[in-house]
This record gives sequence, structure tokens and C-alpha cells, in this order.
Amino acid sequence: MQDAPDWSLFYFVRGWAAKNLASNLNSITGTWKNADGNLAIARKICYFFLQSRQAVTDRSTEEKALRRIHSNGEGWAFSARDFADLGSRPTIDSALHRLERKGSIRRIIRGVYDRPQFSAALSTELSPDLDQVARALARKFGWRIQPSGAVAQNLLRLSTQVAARAVYLSDGPNRSYQVGRSALVFDHTALKEAGFRLPESGLIVQALKSLGQEHVTPDAISKIRAWLPASLRARVLADTATATGWVYAALRQIAGKDTDGSSRESAR
Repeated sequence: MQDAPDWSLFYFVRGWAAKNLASNLNSITGTWKNADGNLAIARKICYFFLQSRQAVTDRSTEEKALRRIHSNGEGWAFSARDFADLGSRPTIDSALHRLERKGSIRRIIRGVYDRPQFSAALSTELSPDLDQVARALARKFGWRIQPSGAVAQNLLRLSTQVAARAVYLSDGPNRSYQVGRSALVFDHTALKEAGFRLPESGLIVQALKSLGQEHVTPDAISKIRAWLPASLRARVLADTATATGWVYAALRQIAGKDTDGSSRESAR
């Protein structure tokens, strides 16, 4: 919610104008003296008052947007839609443009920005996080998306290969964006894994299916387990109860459950 404007100056100007105009009324002839001049001055003061109020509003919106950006950490990608609650679209666009000019954020593609991650070792900004960009676009357009198997493997560190094309399945239209040297592609399809409540659930299921049952090794289970926070393991297991048999069996191992339902930790 935007701060309520301080109208005290406006009312002062209105009272000043009325007083000066009335004082210039010639009671004998009924004519006005300097009426045009007084009105012009009043208009100018009101104009500068409104301009100053807009400048204060713009600064406030910019500060609120920057706080939200910082709260999401380095690498977060976003669009004006992520700040719709802070003001009108033109106000948000202006705030983001100012932040870009100041170097606080980076423009990735039209309408999408990020807070760059900086590498101290390389002394440079890192390339945009394609997964963050994909999610920002999904929020912007109201799409549901899920990473393809290859992207899911990469996100879960099951594969170190960086593909030139990052493909996401989407219930939106077919789209392709060039992000640096990589292509970010959205393929329209029925989202089979979109029924999960947690994004981590769909990501892991996609990666496991992409690997194939014969390639779900103890090393793969260990890597996924290390990636998935302990606080989410039981929730992901409950969320994926309808997954294919061998996939769910792998998920039980990731969650630390033995085949008899007991946890590995409790069995020790």
C-alpha cells in the first residue's frame, strides 16, 4: 500500500490563492486585478507540489522493490509482475529502470531482470541462472512449467554437462529466448508431473525418469539426498505417493526410508 500524500501544502496554496484573488477584487468596478497572474502562480505551485509527491512515491517504490530483491538473494530473476502490489505498472517499470541504471540489477531479456551473482575468484558477474529466468517468465505469463529430464539432472547435480539449450515443458505456448550463450526453450505439452504440490517433487521425479531405473545408482540417490533439505524429505515422499513404483522406491531411499517403512536413521 502506498503512503497517503501530505495535502497540507496543497490546501495552503489553495487558501493563499483564494485570499489574494479576493483582495484584488475592485468592489466598485467588479473587475479583478492581477487575477491571471495569481492563478498562474497557484498553478505552478500546485504543479511542483504534485511533481514532488510523485518523486517521493517513486523513491519509496524503488526502495521497497530493492528490499524485496535483496531478500530473495543473489541470482533471483524477476519481472515487473513480481512487484505488482507496490504500485502501478508505469511506477514499477520506472523503478526497475532506475535500479538497472544504478547497476543494482541486470537486464537479462526484455522485461526480465536479476540480481547478479558475483564470483570473487573470477572477479566478475556470473551468467544468469537459467532456472531462475524460466521461473520468472512462468510467473510473468502465468504458465505452469517443469524442467525437462536433462535440465532436472543438471539442477540436481546428477550431470555436469551444460547444454546449449535448456528445455522446459509448459502449458503455455511454444517460446524460445536467448539468454547469453544459451537458449531457453519452452515446449507446450501436457504436464504429467504438474500435480505435485512441491516443485522439488516434480524436479526429482523428472530426473529419475530421465535417468531410467537401471541408472538410479546409490551414488545418484546420495547426490539427490544431499541436494534435498532434510526438512523437505518427508514432505516430498508424501507428495509423490502416486509416482510409478520404482520411482517411489527411489524416493523412499532419498527420504531415508527402508523398504519396510522404517527410517535408516532409526534403524541404526
